[in-house]
Amino acid sequence: MSSSRTKSPAPAAPAETKLQSVGNGAPKQGSISVTSGTAADVSLRLENFLIDVADTLNSTLEMDKLLGRVAELVRQIIDYEIFAILLLNERTQELRIRFQIGHTAETERLKIKVGQGITGMAVERRSSVLVDDVRKEPRYINAHPLVRSELAVPLIAKKRVIGVIDIQASKEKYFTEEHNRILTLVASRIAAAIENARLYTRVARQAQTLTVLNEISRELTSILNVDQLFKRIGDLLTRVIEYQMFSILLLDTERNMLVHRFSLRYQENIHLKHDIPLGRGLVGYAVQHQEAVLAPDVSRDPRYIQLNPETRSELCVPLIYKERAIGVLDLESTRRNYYNEDHVRTLTTLAGQIAIAVENARLYERIAREEQRLERDLSMAREIQIRLLPQSLPQLKSADLAAKFEPALMIGGDMFDFLEYSGERVAFVLGDVSGKGAPAALYAALVSGLLRSTASLEPHPAQMLSAINLSLNERRIEAQYVSLAYAIWDDDSRIMTFANSGLPRPFLCKKGAVSRIESTGLPLGLFEDADYDEVTVRAESGDIFVLVSDGILDAFNAAGEQFGPKRVEEVIQQSCRLQAKEIVQAIFDAVDKYRGTRATFDDETVLAVKVK
Repeated sequence: MSSSRTKSPAPAAPAETKLQSVGNGAPKQGSISVTSGTAADVSLRLENFLIDVADTLNSTLEMDKLLGRVAELVRQIIDYEIFAILLLNERTQELRIRFQIGHTAETERLKIKVGQGITGMAVERRSSVLVDDVRKEPRYINAHPLVRSELAVPLIAKKRVIGVIDIQASKEKYFTEEHNRILTLVASRIAAAIENARLYTRVARQAQTLTVLNEISRELTSILNVDQLFKRIGDLLTRVIEYQMFSILLLDTERNMLVHRFSLRYQENIHLKHDIPLGRGLVGYAVQHQEAVLAPDVSRDPRYIQLNPETRSELCVPLIYKERAIGVLDLESTRRNYYNEDHVRTLTTLAGQIAIAVENARLYERIAREEQRLERDLSMAREIQIRLLPQSLPQLKSADLAAKFEPALMIGGDMFDFLEYSGERVAFVLGDVSGKGAPAALYAALVSGLLRSTASLEPHPAQMLSAINLSLNERRIEAQYVSLAYAIWDDDSRIMTFANSGLPRPFLCKKGAVSRIESTGLPLGLFEDADYDEVTVRAESGDIFVLVSDGILDAFNAAGEQFGPKRVEEVIQQSCRLQAKEIVQAIFDAVDKYRGTRATFDDETVLAVKVK
């Protein structure tokens, strides 16, 4: 990088001193083969050269390959000893070598401000700078002690200077105005090709980034554990942006504080307890204003709060979910000017997906906690429901009793009970509340309470159903009702009196033959003026009475066929010699076998009375 001159020297003699750092052999003489010979020859060779330039520049969009071909083409017309293409960083107004031949590694790392050195002067003036003897140019940057002459030509594309072509030689007055003219002639074409290659590289990088972002988004949305999600975000983020320090802070809306939920320092997971008030620091500003914050040099940003003395640059992008900021991604680097607008765009795109993933994971955690609480509540409700059922069976001298209840869910709406009357009488109750689960269980508990409170009056079965119906209508609950069978067994006279309100008709097995007792009626809680009839049956030894809820009859097999009353009759007939408990279990076993792997559809209850 060098100094300036704009005069036209005489054609240079062959270079006497050779630069030792040139990588492609010893340099040739400084003559321009394109300009030697007759005018016609010169014109033809120049035309062919320009055609070669056009073909080369149009043949590739890969930056490194393109710049290498440019170096080869320039060598065909100007036998340089050191060659470099420097590109301009418009934000910092600095030139850096993008491609070079002959420079040392130390020189390659130089950053040259616009206006400094020969190359910086070319950019500042927007015109070429030709120096016969760099030792006489005060602004020359002495990158190589053997350099004597230098030619720098700006690369201008669409009226913007994007860089510089710089060639150097060890001979004074080595480069000529003809070199200057030809290199200037092709510089605009080279600049356009470089811009196309940069655009191609940028588009290709963006396409690759979008592909990676898509992969990351798909993976993140499948993680529902918040801590696992944060760790995976930290791992995946390195595929698109390198960082030394990374944090995720979430907004505590009640305290208006940003809370560190996850932090990495040089790939090591650390726990930070320093909460940041909303609006303070770079992260607080990003969340409060819902916009990305790029700090090329944190020491110059008054908003910065120093938590890590190694931080030099920082990028904060808010996590926005449904137009509401829920947190922030914070990336820090130990290098100034490390993050750029491409990083901002990439992280902003990813932040939207991360915000959705975080909200999904937090929602899943809330639902999981609610489910655990509901499980505990249902478990307690099931225990209470079991306690509401009879804990022991009445001991009768002339009958054997049994009952079993299996809810379709953890708790259900079926119920059974035994209520003692005076005079060796016992009332049997089997009920089926509409629906399943907690609402049905609560309604069943209500019905059970009404039954027990009314039983002290020892009403007849029809009177009991009418009383319960009246009470439920006084407390009417939309779409809730109960089907109830109520029977009174007189243990002395062996007489069973039935009343029914919508439950399947009771089964009676007498002398091995199974029939149905014609006891029907409307469900309780639907109609205030419903009336109920009673049916009385005088029992004999060996007779079996069986009450079942709808869940038994309506059980489906794999083919979608119902178990139905006929199969209940068959099971009772086959089990008529068994005890009441064994008959109940036989019905349940038959239903389970018939249903197979199909889930239980409705609550199932069976009550059996076998006369001794």
